[in-house]
Amino acid sequence: MKTSPVTAQDLQRSVIAVPPLARHDDLSLNEAANKALLGHLEAGGVRNVMYGGNANSYNVGVSEYARIVDMLAGLAGADTWILPSVGPDYGKMMDQAAILRTRAFPTAMLLPMSFPYTDAGLAEGVRRFTDALGKPAVIYIKSSGYLAPESAARLIEEGRIVAFKYAVVRDDPSQDAYLSSLLQAVDPRWIVSGIGERPAIVHYRDFGLKSFTSGSVCVAPRGSMRLLHLLRDGRYDEAEAVRQQYLDLEDCRDSISPIRVLHDAVTLSGVADMGPMLPLLSGISAAERERVAPVARALAAWDREAAAA
Repeated sequence: MKTSPVTAQDLQRSVIAVPPLARHDDLSLNEAANKALLGHLEAGGVRNVMYGGNANSYNVGVSEYARIVDMLAGLAGADTWILPSVGPDYGKMMDQAAILRTRAFPTAMLLPMSFPYTDAGLAEGVRRFTDALGKPAVIYIKSSGYLAPESAARLIEEGRIVAFKYAVVRDDPSQDAYLSSLLQAVDPRWIVSGIGERPAIVHYRDFGLKSFTSGSVCVAPRGSMRLLHLLRDGRYDEAEAVRQQYLDLEDCRDSISPIRVLHDAVTLSGVADMGPMLPLLSGISAAERERVAPVARALAAWDREAAAA
């Protein structure tokens, strides 16, 4: 596992995968399936892997946390950056900081809080967490106005931030006043596009972001990595052709549930059996699986064919 401090170059070297976490029927960790998924990502060129919302980290107990992060560290290749998540509440993140401080992870991501919090309280929580961790953190921004631009800039100046994962969904991602205001306060190298392939081109071309996270990369890692390389080269027409391949699965995720669809899509695509979801979430219905299965398999087959070509 990569343990050196995370730089902007690290964020940009690879799509940042956001995979689900595999479990057995009794909800214990399925190490073999998690290894298969991680190996699938690494074989496709992915070296940045973030275990957050898609891994159902919101519902993970502190009592299980050490087992999870130790398993992931042990499964990762030597050059793979594993990024665990903490929180979203203050008490949980501080308990998790004590666990992570004794391990070599170079950073952790703060899951987004929806209620109750204030801007000043969030910033103070970041300060206390990074002090307890002894390392800077990633902040997950999922709602408009979540953190004031001046607060974001101040946390960067204090050396407390590796990156912001920006995942505020817009009907038209080119029209985003909050992202524009953040970019007036902080350099774009600090902000990662955090909503998968759908807005990746707009965020890269129009806003100057240089990396993106993806859940669908777990099904088709080579295509997602090619999209990143095409964006880097400014080949936007070719990038759009690649992006289109992901939209059917992204449409399923958006219309049903981003987390639940991805969890079962990895299984249905044949990559690895993710098993059941940890409550308080649950897998998709039988009817939904009938809709998702052909889409996931088609994306996986396209990725294999593109790699062979």
